Amino acid sequence: MPSPVLLVRGFQFVELHPRFMSSIESTVEVRIRSSLDYTDLVENITNNLTFLAGCDSDPAYFIEMAVREIVINAIRHGNQYDLDKQVRISFRFDADKFEVQIQDEGKGFDFEHLPDPCDPSNLLKSSGRGIFLVRSFMDDFSLTYVPNQGTLVKFVKKLSRS
Repeated sequence: MPSPVLLVRGFQFVELHPRFMSSIESTVEVRIRSSLDYTDLVENITNNLTFLAGCDSDPAYFIEMAVREIVINAIRHGNQYDLDKQVRISFRFDADKFEVQIQDEGKGFDFEHLPDPCDPSNLLKSSGRGIFLVRSFMDDFSLTYVPNQGTLVKFVKKLSRS
């Protein structure tokens, strides 16, 4: 089976030997329109980057799930599917951590008073767990509203090398 290769606008990322990862820091930035049609593309990019970063399967799964959840929130709630607005995703990784920043162009929201997804009245709802899950699985998580720019979500997963 060939190693995963990611092609993005002329750049090609290929597998690196793990001994080189300790000295490499990589940053990849992606911008998408506010359509759920792009979530699979972002998921594929994330999958390739977690592989390139040498993530074990559990951290890779948590990072991929977190990116998908926050990108969907940015499209749906932040930009409200407005195709004139973009979602910016920045991936940065080195030997110790995998960091993601996702920013929409929305009006922000009161993230201090989100409904508790563990409350019995919310257990059967089909949504409302994304931020809760991301906070649970990441080592660092922050939400910030940047006036006239949108909501910026940052999260970090520390990587352990086996």
